[in-house]
Amino acid sequence: LGDKISSFTFFDYSQMEALHLSEDERAIFLDCLAKIDAELDHPVDHHSASLLSANIQLLLEYLHRFYDRQFITRHKVNSDVVRQFEQRLKKYYESGEPVTVMPNVSYFAEQANLSPGYFGDLIRKETGKTPKEIITLHMIGVAKQRLAASAEDVSLIAYSLGFDYPAHFSRMFKRVTGQTPSAYRESLTLN
Repeated sequence: LGDKISSFTFFDYSQMEALHLSEDERAIFLDCLAKIDAELDHPVDHHSASLLSANIQLLLEYLHRFYDRQFITRHKVNSDVVRQFEQRLKKYYESGEPVTVMPNVSYFAEQANLSPGYFGDLIRKETGKTPKEIITLHMIGVAKQRLAASAEDVSLIAYSLGFDYPAHFSRMFKRVTGQTPSAYRESLTLN
């Protein structure tokens, strides 16, 4: 159980992202709690710790299932959150204001009034990508446009995207595109 506990990301959710249980799910939840309670009341023996751990893990696995179901059944609401995230991300770079800090998942989660954990899980379930991956791909797309449309120095483009260090921008750009920003720009002039 100790090794697996970190995979239950719902511990990072806020009260506002409560689990909504059906009657059948509520019965399963209460049954798991009753088994845990019964084990706690049972005199301690050689099986107590493992049975208690197994029952807690069973409860957590059910909660994981119920949250997955909740993400699926709230598809319309979740789609709206994804759409707003993508709009806010686009607006972040198109506002005309200088970008001094790269946007992060916490920023967009706060904009959606969600905890970063819930926001991240929701985006990943809806898109197949993490919010960080989506932010990175968008930044690289903006960078490609700027590299193609101007002769602006790569360092200035990096700073304008919110990078503190141009080398960090170049590494990210190369990781995503397979080319350095300079090589990308050169490939455009060769075509």
